Amino acid sequence: MNVIELRGAARVYPTPEGPFAALAAVDLDLAAGELVAVVGKSGSGKSTLVHLIAGLDRPTAGTVRVAGTPLGELAEGALSAWRGRHVGVVFQFFQLLPTLTVLENVLLPIDLCGTLAPARARTRARALLDQVGIADQADKLPNALSGGQQQRAAIARALANDPEVVLADEPTGNLDSATADAVLELLRGLARAGKTIVVVTHDRDIASRADRMVTLVDGRVAEVRARG
Repeated sequence: MNVIELRGAARVYPTPEGPFAALAAVDLDLAAGELVAVVGKSGSGKSTLVHLIAGLDRPTAGTVRVAGTPLGELAEGALSAWRGRHVGVVFQFFQLLPTLTVLENVLLPIDLCGTLAPARARTRARALLDQVGIADQADKLPNALSGGQQQRAAIARALANDPEVVLADEPTGNLDSATADAVLELLRGLARAGKTIVVVTHDRDIASRADRMVTLVDGRVAEVRARG
């Protein structure tokens, strides 16, 4: 089953030199249970593609459908509410709130969306921290954790509302190779559990271990290659 569907999706930005096509007529289907790597040089359209899938930006032309919802048809408030429940985002530099404990960081998306009562929310947050292997760090502030532990906390936060889609923007770019491997295996495990995982990366080694690799060149899909 396709969880992400793009049809003729384009995004054009106005610039002083004239319109710039960050994405041009992209057709792409991503299924449940896939770990997909998006690769390409800087300026190839990787971030724009992820922003369209997350509903952080809207296509200038074409359609973007995620988890059965045509994002272009949602008003801004509805789109924000939809994103909180259906998409989790993991960043290269973690983006954990420094004044909240690790547990409180994971609880935040649940509180913002009101998806669970407080007692159940804390139970879920602790279970997620256990799932990513840092349950013993729950009551610490983020700066007391290693980079790998912070990224695991960020993944737990992205999973807080049990989204169908997890988007990871260079999630291993700030980690040593051993820690990066562990984070990649964690993402692979989420895909095996049925989530659609999209990883933006410059690392071809990481990309080669994904189920499929999507290569962007000048805002277009140049190649889609299956692993093996």
